[in-house]
Amino acid sequence: MVRISTFDDWTDYFRQWQKDIGLDAAQFEGYAFEAKFGAVASDVIEFGDYAGRPKWETALQIPDQRVRDALLHLITYQGDTEFASVEQQRSLLHTAPSEHDLQSALRIMREEMRHGVQMSYLLVKYFGSSGKLEAQKLLERRAFENSRLLGAFNQDIQDWLDFYCYTEFVDRDGKFQLTMLRHSGFKPLAASMIPMLQEESYHLLTGHSGLTRVLKAGKIPVRIIQKYINKWFSVALDLFGVDNSSSAYWFYVWGLKGRYDERSASAPADKDRLNELSREHYLHEVRGLIEALNRLIPENGARLTLPDPRFNRSIGEHAGKPYSTAGELMPPDAYAAHLAEALPDDKDKAELAGFLKQSDWVAAAAVDGR
Repeated sequence: MVRISTFDDWTDYFRQWQKDIGLDAAQFEGYAFEAKFGAVASDVIEFGDYAGRPKWETALQIPDQRVRDALLHLITYQGDTEFASVEQQRSLLHTAPSEHDLQSALRIMREEMRHGVQMSYLLVKYFGSSGKLEAQKLLERRAFENSRLLGAFNQDIQDWLDFYCYTEFVDRDGKFQLTMLRHSGFKPLAASMIPMLQEESYHLLTGHSGLTRVLKAGKIPVRIIQKYINKWFSVALDLFGVDNSSSAYWFYVWGLKGRYDERSASAPADKDRLNELSREHYLHEVRGLIEALNRLIPENGARLTLPDPRFNRSIGEHAGKPYSTAGELMPPDAYAAHLAEALPDDKDKAELAGFLKQSDWVAAAAVDGR
């Protein structure tokens, strides 16, 4: 049984994890998997019951064990998503449609791993034996064994259309989560977010530019692209958490996780609806992305749409309820048929696989990445 006692021990285990999930270490040679920190926006806690006090620089400075436990939970979950996404994407390196796409995937995987290293560094350095144990467990769960902490990160990314939609919608949720943690009252966590957000911006660009290139090529039917959007959009909405979340309430009260617009918001926080507020900001952003994609479709062509936010939800008020993509509440048997029609099925995947064998299913990337 492995036991982590130092960060060097953890780093050795990290290298073994890379081998265990089938990564070729030579593809990441020369990249520094290291912790990076940036300047924080404020040296004082910005919100909650501890607002105005100096940000905590060690976990021992946090005056309440419940707050320390909640902080450990936040860092663990963030780290788990980073390693999980690499496990989800690992097979893409063998099927990249171009050298540009291969290098993009490698860069994203490197940076996701570094983000996981960042969270593990915080766990090992600041949280004693509990943190070391959690950092070790980050490398023991597996997305492909359905053991990652959040269901969204146990789903397979089987092809490049999956990948483009994943980075468009799921990684965009990641941007929101990192932005909210950027305001954390725990200074090492807040300072971790600046370099992570800078790197995350490329992941989002990859998703949106990828879908843009798919539409410009005009080979894959819009109806298939729509099904993949339906799949990953509903997954991304779940990642914002449950409605009326008590966890989000206390994260805010304790100064651990702010609002997405914490720096610019003029109204007091509605602490009972924090997840809902973040989800609303996200919806506004992705609607604009869909509008931009639709401008690439010929005027007489079918348009892309976002499904109703209640569709295919696994978390929150609408979890498990039979809402259609149009927001209609359906009888259970009719909903089952609708779900099969609205999400990619084996026939869609087989049809897509045929397109992906063609050399021109995705347009060449522009020099500036768009």
